[in-house]
Amino acid sequence: MARAKQNRMYPEEWRASTSMAWVYALRMLGMFLVLPVLALHAAELADAENKAQIGLAMGIYGLTQALFQLPLGMASDKFGRKKVIYLGLIVFAAGSFLAAWAESLPMLIAARALQGAGAVSAAVTALVADLTREEVRTRAMAMIGLSIGLTFSFSMVLSPVLTRFLGVPGLFTLMGSLTLLSIGVVAWMTPNPTQSKMHEDAEAQPARISEVLKNGQLLRLNFGIFALQSGLMALFTTLPFALAQLGLDKVQHWKVYLPATLIGLILMVPAIIIGETRNKLKQVFLLGIGLIILSQIGLLFGLNSLWLIGLWLVFYFIGFNILEASMPSLVSKIAPSELKGTAVGVYNTLQSIALFVGGAVGGLLFHQSGYTGVFIFCSALMILWFTIALSAPAPKPVKNVSFKVGRLWINRQQDLKTALQPISGIERISFSADGETIFIKALQKGFDEEGAKKIISGAE
Repeated sequence: MARAKQNRMYPEEWRASTSMAWVYALRMLGMFLVLPVLALHAAELADAENKAQIGLAMGIYGLTQALFQLPLGMASDKFGRKKVIYLGLIVFAAGSFLAAWAESLPMLIAARALQGAGAVSAAVTALVADLTREEVRTRAMAMIGLSIGLTFSFSMVLSPVLTRFLGVPGLFTLMGSLTLLSIGVVAWMTPNPTQSKMHEDAEAQPARISEVLKNGQLLRLNFGIFALQSGLMALFTTLPFALAQLGLDKVQHWKVYLPATLIGLILMVPAIIIGETRNKLKQVFLLGIGLIILSQIGLLFGLNSLWLIGLWLVFYFIGFNILEASMPSLVSKIAPSELKGTAVGVYNTLQSIALFVGGAVGGLLFHQSGYTGVFIFCSALMILWFTIALSAPAPKPVKNVSFKVGRLWINRQQDLKTALQPISGIERISFSADGETIFIKALQKGFDEEGAKKIISGAE
């Protein structure tokens, strides 16, 4: 009973987690909600001379997000979490309203760049870490991850439907309005932290980025997220035009996306469960990549039929959802516990850069080579990833836990490590820079977590 109470979120932690999940999901909404309809909207604007510029409008958001993500996270250490979040949300809202008013493609590109510059994800993660105990922080971060996945799936379906009533400018206006509303959520719903400090398990440490970049397994995952998100953006830079050419108005595209995203979301769940519980993560991972390869090749030869497009998108979204859900978990399993925040920061930055590259390269190839060039590019990228992933060792079935160090062990790190040696299932032990938090990477099965907790707290 005592353990259940200790692992239960306090009301303040629940408020912090839910409100920050809202803000984080809203950032993703900035990309996902317009993703299925933005390319067609951009093509209708003045000065839309070629598809390469349309791809730039799709992807520039990711470039500025990558440039500002880590700097704003570092600024939140110095100037305060909420102040930086307010600034980022205001910039994002300004970009959204500018995009709504854009009457030319260059103006839309500038607006999308401004949207991406309001990159608050690192500051949001840092604030959640400030407001949650070590015992429940992983759960709080999982809530944020879940909000992102749901945002993507809902956006694919809601975007064309909302476009029918609001138009694409209306979608941008809606995003800007929700962003301003979220400022109120942060101000009045999110608790204020009593202190802000570096949380190595949640925040990036710029001085240690090189350590992450030297880790071969993490490099494979970073290339993977780059390939996955590049392919996604290239796909949606071109696919809406294929649907339109087959006579399906953009407000009706949900009829294709709904079954694909729904089936992909449903089938992703048992695949991830099998991978986690039966130690089959590598096999499930390769399955996800293989399904996307199959779908890209299928789309290359099936763009003359709505039914074939819908069928291949089912395979695509099954694979995409498997990979999108499993990859952050793999980063956490592989990265040293005290570098997990840095590893996730590098991973997120590569993800943002991929959005830019996918949009820019996809638009350029579409302009020069049509659909064939785009889908050959996407297929080749995924085949290369499959080859790299095939040679990777299977990840160990481990989990990360962290605890506040009891007073008995302050400034006695080596003694605490020695005391923990009899505890079964421990793979790695490390400490925060201030010595107040211990990070343990342990086997999912066989780890005596309760025994470790008693020793760390000083109870025995």
